[in-house]
Amino acid sequence: MNLARLSLSVAGVIALAVLVLAAAAAWLLLTSPVTVAEAVSEGDITPFVRDLAVVLLNALEGLLRYL
Repeated sequence: MNLARLSLSVAGVIALAVLVLAAAAAWLLLTSPVTVAEAVSEGDITPFVRDLAVVLLNALEGLLRYL
C-alpha cells in the first residue's frame, strides 16, 4: 500500500469519527437541551461529555445487538 492510499484511509477514518461525534452532539442537543445549556453557561463540559458518551455507547450497543 503506498503512502497516498494510506493517507486517504487515515483521513477517511478521522472524518468518520468526526461525523459520529457531530451527530451525537446534535442528538444530545435535541434530546437534552438543558444539559447542553448548563454546560455552555457554566463553562463546565463534564455533564455534556458524560451524556455524549452515554449516547455513543447506547448507539454502539444497539448496533452490536443488531449484528
